[in-house]
Amino acid sequence: MERPDRAPLTVPIWYHYTPGGELWVRTGPDSRKARAIRSAGRFSLMVQRTEPTVRYVSVEGPVTRTAPDSRQRSWEMAERYLPQDKVAEFVAYDQTQLGEHIALYMQPEHWVSADLGAF
Repeated sequence: MERPDRAPLTVPIWYHYTPGGELWVRTGPDSRKARAIRSAGRFSLMVQRTEPTVRYVSVEGPVTRTAPDSRQRSWEMAERYLPQDKVAEFVAYDQTQLGEHIALYMQPEHWVSADLGAF
């Protein structure tokens, strides 16, 4: 997506990945993210943690499919990020207050990672 005089779009997003499979994210179908990803046909994602050591991984690849959102996808994603006792409450909020979402799936092609814990 062309953004004259602007840097690339960078925003936090929840993701789900099973090693060896597709990575997927949820977003609004008309969001700037979704439009940029549709335009490029691919996307990248960077994950970092700082405790107990600084580590990061970035991944990039093509969009393999787009799927309508579902309560199950919302639940699966929420379970990854929230305490179990908060998942149902979040999913109810997500389904009634956050608007329409889609799931964008990516086949990882390129990985870059580092573990800076040795320093």
